[in-house]
Amino acid sequence: MRARLVAAAARARRRAVAPYSGFKVGAALLTRGGEIVTGANVESASYGLTCCAERVALFAALTRGKRDFVAVAVVARAPGGAMPCGACRQLLAEHAPDAHVWIADSGDLAKVKRFDVARLLPGAFKMP
Repeated sequence: MRARLVAAAARARRRAVAPYSGFKVGAALLTRGGEIVTGANVESASYGLTCCAERVALFAALTRGKRDFVAVAVVARAPGGAMPCGACRQLLAEHAPDAHVWIADSGDLAKVKRFDVARLLPGAFKMP
């Protein structure tokens, strides 16, 4: 399953809209039911409006009624892959707290680092 999810993230990466940085990222979320939802980063000339691949995938999944995520893969052309930013970690902590996070460099999809969401953001902000 890991290889399939990483491959889906790598395919999603090709659809990234990164005209300013050229840094393309793809993400893929896996539901407990085996469904995969993907996303890619989308940049804006106003950098603060840029949205990471992880959030694009998560928002797409949530707005389609998908829940109960077991894993997310993130693929970028970077040594060892690109780790999720703080905003993505917070949203994953809220909506996929028990998920595994698989990180890979698009140049070598066979080398995958594994983390858990809780480890990436200990003490995540939660509403009472």
